[in-house]
Amino acid sequence: MRLAPQTSAHPLRLIVLLLVLFAGVTTSPVLSTGCPDRCVCDDQLVVQCAGQHLTTFPVNLPLATRQLIISNNRIVELPPLALNYLSDLVYLDCSNNSLTDISESTFGNLRKLAYLDLSFNTLSRVEDRTFGPLASLVMLRMTDNPGLSHVHPDAFVENAALQVLDVSRNNLTSLNITSLLALPALRSVGLSGNPWSCECDNEDLCLWVYLEGFKFQDEGQTVCGSPADLQDRRLGEVGIQLRTLCHQTLGSWDYLFFILIGFAIFAAGTVSAWVMGVIMVLYERYIKKKDEQVDPDEEEEMLEMGISGNRSDQDSENLNDTHTM
Repeated sequence: MRLAPQTSAHPLRLIVLLLVLFAGVTTSPVLSTGCPDRCVCDDQLVVQCAGQHLTTFPVNLPLATRQLIISNNRIVELPPLALNYLSDLVYLDCSNNSLTDISESTFGNLRKLAYLDLSFNTLSRVEDRTFGPLASLVMLRMTDNPGLSHVHPDAFVENAALQVLDVSRNNLTSLNITSLLALPALRSVGLSGNPWSCECDNEDLCLWVYLEGFKFQDEGQTVCGSPADLQDRRLGEVGIQLRTLCHQTLGSWDYLFFILIGFAIFAAGTVSAWVMGVIMVLYERYIKKKDEQVDPDEEEEMLEMGISGNRSDQDSENLNDTHTM
């Protein structure tokens, strides 16, 4: 008996493989032209490069990128020339890299950037107007930079839209809050995990935490690192205490101020007295000179009045003599 030929299994396997490949293509992110190596770019203008062991900033990024995630790599620098081409960027996550330096030119053209994460890097300083170009910045995270010990007083002076600032777990001992107090939208600040100095030069920060404790994340863990007698005390607790202690005695600048004020008052009084004396002397001279100067017409009139008066007196005497006789 002759058996009918069996259908080969190879075409079936090929069809299944094609279906799987087709399904995989339709469910995976759509790659855009110019997507960097080891990154994924989807049709939502999100570029995902996290955890790819990158040592340099990715190149060939789509110019329309709105979200860029380069976290968990070993990138040491953000090149301004490459980054500033991304003028539509609104979200940038650079956390957990090896960034050491950030300057004003780094973000020179990112006017739309609203979220920036620089946490878990090796930053040591934040210079003048570092984030100045970021006019739309709403949230800034710079936590867990063990060497970050200095933030310039004007670092945030132009970030009027900033609402959330987190500098927790760095190496900050002081913070000039002048520019922060001027930010109208600021509602949340993270300061915990820093070795804050609770000396008089940091009085303003401690008093700010005391007055507006609701703004501070982990306020209970925002504690003093020095001096020894205030160590581990909450900044809010020592705010009023510093206000009292730091203004008990006058410093050298205070004495100098009072000396200058006293000298200014003395000088002003001396000048005023001299001016008044000059005015009085000039006025007396003016009156005296006016009295000495008599108008000729008035002098002639007075002379005539005197002659007439003499004549009247003589006539009266003659009349009296006549009556007597």
